Amino acid sequence: MDIIVCVKQVPDTTDVKIDPKTGTLIREGVPSIVNPDDKHAIEEALRLKEKFGGKVTVLSMGPPQAGDALREASAMGADDMVLLCDRAFAGADTWATSHTLGEAAKKIGYDLIICGREAIDGDTAQIGPQMAEHLELPQITYVRKVESADGGKIVCERALEDGYERVEANLPALLTVISDVNKPRYPSVRGIVEAYQEKEITTWTAADINADSACIGLDGSPTSVKKSFAPEPKGEGEILEGSTSEVCKQLVTKLMDKNVVR
Repeated sequence: MDIIVCVKQVPDTTDVKIDPKTGTLIREGVPSIVNPDDKHAIEEALRLKEKFGGKVTVLSMGPPQAGDALREASAMGADDMVLLCDRAFAGADTWATSHTLGEAAKKIGYDLIICGREAIDGDTAQIGPQMAEHLELPQITYVRKVESADGGKIVCERALEDGYERVEANLPALLTVISDVNKPRYPSVRGIVEAYQEKEITTWTAADINADSACIGLDGSPTSVKKSFAPEPKGEGEILEGSTSEVCKQLVTKLMDKNVVR
């Protein structure tokens, strides 16, 4: 079974800063990590490979430094790494990004595509479903367990707010997984050596995947962001001191002063 896992490098911080001129995230000087949900996608792909054979290819779109995320996935056990890196991809919204990743997936070839549910720097959960639509694939989202993946079909448990549903789909298909699906493994020492010293990242431009310039990057992005801003920081808290009864009285008084209680 040949599996593609989509991986994104994201900022490793909750202290997000916005460029006041461009309205985009300031990434310079901010440490980056593999998007947490994507690690679960990598792990699930590796488990399926161990059970059914085949190979796992990790795919990402971003600047050259995004290669670090691919190498971490390779150290976990992924076979091949593909980075989509081209100025033509810059400014892409989820629609243009999913189109670009989909075109690359066509070139790689696959039986299954696995994505993390969402990226922590966007929280849209749109890339996986949009890729499935672009590639005309059946999709199972919010996967918490893969029960089987043989005989040309895949069966999964899909998480709901009040339980789960069991879904069957024909292969090839696309899954988006949640953190309940597994516990990602740590990279092995040998895997780290191979990923950083022996393996090469395949880098493709827009021309390499025959991407339509009208469907990628800023030109291919129908989303228009009116305004981006960092929320005002919350004020410092106040610690109430004294006996239990005294603290309760102080708390009630303060809540009444703010019209929280009457």
